[in-house]
Amino acid sequence: MDKSIWIGHEPREAAAFAVARSSIRRVGTLREIPVKGVVLSKLRADGLYTRPTSIRDGRLWDDISEAPMATEFAISRFLVPHLAKAQPQQSVGPRLAVFMDCDMLVRKLLYPLLAGFDPGKAVAVVKHNHNPTATTKMDGQVQTRYARKNWSSVMVFNIDHPANEALTVELVNTVPGRDLHAFCWLNDDEIGELDHGWNYLAGNSPPHPNPAIVHFTDGIPLMAGYENCEFADEWRAELDNWAR
Repeated sequence: MDKSIWIGHEPREAAAFAVARSSIRRVGTLREIPVKGVVLSKLRADGLYTRPTSIRDGRLWDDISEAPMATEFAISRFLVPHLAKAQPQQSVGPRLAVFMDCDMLVRKLLYPLLAGFDPGKAVAVVKHNHNPTATTKMDGQVQTRYARKNWSSVMVFNIDHPANEALTVELVNTVPGRDLHAFCWLNDDEIGELDHGWNYLAGNSPPHPNPAIVHFTDGIPLMAGYENCEFADEWRAELDNWAR
């Protein structure tokens, strides 16, 4: 079964990207599984991302959604099935592609996430009930509220599932972002559910004894106000490990 891992790239959060990628490798994911960045400038250069954007009040703005984007990969993440399908297929059977935000720390092997995937599902996610009360997050970005918030921050795609054929490059470039984050191209029964330890929202998720992926959705430990958040020491240790 072919596998790939994709991390959203945000130029302002290079340290976060480094930690996410380093931690994936440190816990023992095999080298033959590619770990790649979802880089907006490359997607634009390749003609895959054509959505009109602008800068308003110093923030990146998606003109179709008429809403700010906290990161450059806010919408481009949904191109992952297309990107993964373009990779050479090495084996027979369904192909799986994992997308994850860059502000994450991987603490366990990702094999169970892939091995336990239900091939009857088009995608699998942690089905958060995340309703933040704060109006800002990270480095002053707007805390946007939308249906199924944070479901799309870790996604395991079955890129050969027939339902995902509807997730075309054209769809990604033309519908409001909130519709994509709500998985508008799928029926509810095509969305599998993962244990919340696969996308543990630091400071927001219900307690978990040992989460596999910690998501610093409010802000990484380098940002003011988040220096002492849950798992901050582990995150900083991983950053030091990457730097060494």
